[in-house]
Amino acid sequence: MKSLMILGSIVGFVVGASFALASQSSWPTSLWRASAAALAGALLIRWWGRMWINGLRDSLQQRRYARPSTPATKPNNKI
Repeated sequence: MKSLMILGSIVGFVVGASFALASQSSWPTSLWRASAAALAGALLIRWWGRMWINGLRDSLQQRRYARPSTPATKPNNKI
């Protein structure tokens, strides 16, 4: 989870800084906007990661309970 938050903050910082610099903001304003975008990106990625892990866990649990408890046997059709 920590690596996802770091990735989200890096992506958020780069996106925030690029948008701030593209709008020709001053350096302190660009840094502030990039930092806010990094925080938002990290929080969104943390939320998404938790939802993804919970969905994966539920999927595996459903698959485990859907399996038959006894192995299927072939009928003996030899004459």
